[in-house]
Amino acid sequence: MSESPKEMRESPQESGKNPNESGKNPNELGDNAKELGENAKESGEEASVDSAITETDLHSFSEDVTYAGVTSFIKRPYRKDLEGIDAVILGVPFDTATTNRPGARFGPRSIRAASSLLSYEEHVYGWDFHPITEMAIVDHGDLPFDFSRPAGVPAAIEAYAKKIINAGPMLLALGGDHFISYPLLKAHAERHGTPLSIIHFDAHSDTWEDKNDDGVNHGTMFWHAAREGLVDPATSVQIGLRTTNLDTMGFNILDAPWVHRHGPDAVIAETRRIVGDKKAYLTFDIDCLDPSYAPGTGTPSPGGLTTHQAFQILQGLSGLNIIGADVVEVSPPYDVAEITALAAAQLATNFLCLFARAPWRSAK
Repeated sequence: MSESPKEMRESPQESGKNPNESGKNPNELGDNAKELGENAKESGEEASVDSAITETDLHSFSEDVTYAGVTSFIKRPYRKDLEGIDAVILGVPFDTATTNRPGARFGPRSIRAASSLLSYEEHVYGWDFHPITEMAIVDHGDLPFDFSRPAGVPAAIEAYAKKIINAGPMLLALGGDHFISYPLLKAHAERHGTPLSIIHFDAHSDTWEDKNDDGVNHGTMFWHAAREGLVDPATSVQIGLRTTNLDTMGFNILDAPWVHRHGPDAVIAETRRIVGDKKAYLTFDIDCLDPSYAPGTGTPSPGGLTTHQAFQILQGLSGLNIIGADVVEVSPPYDVAEITALAAAQLATNFLCLFARAPWRSAK
């Protein structure tokens, strides 16, 4: 007899069945996939193209073709177990704090897909190494939250981020809109102490006053963070701004005209002077880039940085005490030929290089 619609909809918990009644490890599918991949290699057969689920060596490079297989960030293995992990990639597909065009909820997926093109390189261009060889890096999948209760999402992001970073790994978040930086900052501040410094790449200051203490708005996060003492504006820097907000709240601003006039080397020198050896959170809104380089975003603003400038600046920040990072506001519905997602993927790979060179890691 066929199942009724109700029976088909019931979860194992609702039906009273034990979802693991076989007694097998809940990670059995992943374990079996790994075993199949290893057996294929030993027998001389073609190995699986799904290294994101079959790879057991966290320091090896994927042999998948770039256009096939399970998609993870630069083909890193998917893992929920954080033991022995140095850095975690976490998608945060939240975009209900946007004030203009939505779509950043699809950002993590598009960044992962674009990153496949970078998965075979054994050095990150502009660096003399690849973080995969020095750190155990995994893709943790996407952060779970109840989309039907948006007011509870900030607390869910903060709690999940705490769970990860308190277990030891550094966290690289793929947004999602820029509001996610606020609960992520809270989680990092609890782990590393307050106030933190921030290195903030953006077209907008995101320090506009919020009339609600519990407002969920991607233009007010750093106003909240500064008022709450999570960050120190005097030891923080905002790079690439080109929209007007007369109240700087004491943040050091290297706006886009300043960057174009003085060049990346000057930005590097000023950033290093301002931040010094303090622990710093790095956040990169993709609209810091000019729309010609990153059209797929919600609030584009002409006159921004080039990808070359951004990469050069990031490479010049090697050795700063970066404790965590995010890249946000990639909105695939407005992208062209995935150039925005690819820029974000390359930026995120540079962030991992900065993680690997952060002095505080060796002092743990």
